Amino acid sequence: MKLFAVLSAAVLSAGAAVAQDLPDLGGREVVVVTENAYPPLQFIDPSSGEAVGWEYDAMAEIADRLNFTVAYERTSWDAMIPAVAEGQYDIGMTGITIREDRAEVVDFSDTYMTSEMVMLVRGDETRFDDAASFAADPDLLVAAQPGTTPFYVAVYDVLDGDEANPRVQLFETFGAGVQALRTGDVDLVLTDGTAGNGYVEASDGGLKIVGEKLGTEDFGFIFPMGSDLVEPINAAIASMEADGTLDALNTRWFLEYKLGE
Repeated sequence: MKLFAVLSAAVLSAGAAVAQDLPDLGGREVVVVTENAYPPLQFIDPSSGEAVGWEYDAMAEIADRLNFTVAYERTSWDAMIPAVAEGQYDIGMTGITIREDRAEVVDFSDTYMTSEMVMLVRGDETRFDDAASFAADPDLLVAAQPGTTPFYVAVYDVLDGDEANPRVQLFETFGAGVQALRTGDVDLVLTDGTAGNGYVEASDGGLKIVGEKLGTEDFGFIFPMGSDLVEPINAAIASMEADGTLDALNTRWFLEYKLGE
């Protein structure tokens, strides 16, 4: 934790100067919706019962820099994009991949994180070690949430392009899919590398990553189309990248969190 303390002190000093040039939203309330099911981006801390994670810390920093207050709501992944598109919430955050089809119904912020898709399997898995050998065994199953990037990668990049392929087992949350992997109900979970590495480090050998990376994902916050929050949020993201805040958050959640601190 000492490393993070040093980084935080440096970031706060630099951030104060940068924040002076950012828009001031006058203390308005902004309703942010999330899923709380995608560690370490956002999840419920089992020891405290509190919602925590990289995205919570980032949003708190953005709110401070832009002078707004955050009211959090929770919804399922499959309801999130439609709900934000309909204006039920001001911002959606849950490791949402920036994609052209989604950009037809919601506005995206600039990228706040880039990650690569990896294959998460049980630690004792020996039947396959890459996408091709997984696809070649008809008895093997992959977990996915409907409509997510891992779902489409499983269908189109790993399997045969059939979205109704019974080898793709659907789960409401990412965490439920990982639990099914642990218990042997499925054999593979596709996830971005940051979350995948977090699960591996916390699994005490129960999980591992195999094969080559399957692609790159850029994550962004989502907004109703035409939202006046997009430009200020982008300015805050740029300032956080420039002064080292994003790097400090990565250290906190993808290094220290994985080490169990």
